[in-house]
Order: sequence, then structure tokens, then C-alpha cells
Amino acid sequence: MPDNAAQPPADGERQPEAQTPAATAIKPAPAKPRPRHLPPWKVLLHNDDVNEEIYVVETIVMLTTLNEQDATDRMVEAHTSGVALLLTTHRERAELIQQQFSSRNLTVTIEPAEA
Repeated sequence: MPDNAAQPPADGERQPEAQTPAATAIKPAPAKPRPRHLPPWKVLLHNDDVNEEIYVVETIVMLTTLNEQDATDRMVEAHTSGVALLLTTHRERAELIQQQFSSRNLTVTIEPAEA
């Protein structure tokens, strides 16, 4: 066997580390762009003297994530003050909710929320 041939290390012996020609600089991964948050929009329920109160509450519960008690509170607020904030969301969802309330003959408007 030639002298320069690689031989497996004997038990307990460490094999010499492989030599690297030069340390290569590791580039940091490019920073991921931060997701942009969509500007918030208010969904406002207006007083309704046409439909029954239970219908308004049922519609709020059906079309939003509000529970029955919160929906009742918002309905009463709209009835007494003329308008109540239902929720704040992004514009596309606010527009969808507005259309859904309109299809059930209830008046909901949307407007930008102050940031």
C-alpha cells in the first residue's frame, strides 16, 4: 500500500480536518419586505325606523362576528343616537358588509377610520 494513500483512522484516533482554501463570507439573507397593513375602515349602522328591532339584531349577528348582546347594544345605540359603529375592517370587507346589509334593507355606511 503506498504511503500517501488515505487510511481509515484507528480506534480513538481523530481524522485531520479538511483544509479549506479560504473562508467564504456568508451573505445575510435579504430582508423580507414587511407586509403592508390595509388602512382601516369603519362600518356604521344607521337608525332604522322601518324594520323590527329583532330583525336588525338578527342581521347584525348573521353578517358580523358580534354576538346577540353586542348586536343589541349596537342596535339600541343606532336607535338612540342615529348611528353606531359595528366594526372596523379593511375597505374591501367593509364594502361587502355594506352590500350585505343593503340587501336586507338596512342602512350601513363605511368611512375611513382615523389611524
